[in-house]
Amino acid sequence: MTVMTESASQTSQMSVEDFERIAEFAAKETDDAVRFEFINGRIGVKKVPDGDHNTIVLWLMRRCMQTRPDLDLYQGQGLRVEKYREGRARPDAVLVPEEHFAGHGEWADPSGALLVLEVTSYDSDTDRRDRKEKPMAYGAAGIPFYLLVDRDDCTITLYGDPDSSVGYHDIRKEPFGAKLHIPEPVGIELDTEKLKQFVD
Repeated sequence: MTVMTESASQTSQMSVEDFERIAEFAAKETDDAVRFEFINGRIGVKKVPDGDHNTIVLWLMRRCMQTRPDLDLYQGQGLRVEKYREGRARPDAVLVPEEHFAGHGEWADPSGALLVLEVTSYDSDTDRRDRKEKPMAYGAAGIPFYLLVDRDDCTITLYGDPDSSVGYHDIRKEPFGAKLHIPEPVGIELDTEKLKQFVD
């Protein structure tokens, strides 16, 4: 069992309302080529995914459709992770009950989300963002599972047992090729052998 701890407190760069206006403007002006997040009081740019990145998201979508057709995997849905420094996160994918986000706006309440997926991008802030801040934000929001597909070290990590003060209590890290069981309320098993094909 591993416990995630919050990094040193930082002053927020702006209000969440100002961030939402900037993010909306950027999405419109760049045809969604630039997407922002607001995590740990800082604005960050969500890198445009490459082909392998998108293929990994689709790989998970197919696994979910085969075993849990009652669930939807949304790509690009923003989440209000407010318990963690009034954040706004845009996971690579969010697994929810069918049609759960129908009628929601750009930044949805995370309640009802069963799992969030992040696939690492080859950029300088991946370590801080995906491995440190996101587990804290998603766990504080009460999302049952955070699945991190880490293309840097060819591992898949399942974070479970969320806690608002520490992020997640349980962390299981496996190399690509292992079988990974995601317990209920998701209840699927992933054979991660295929992920070996989608790393540089």
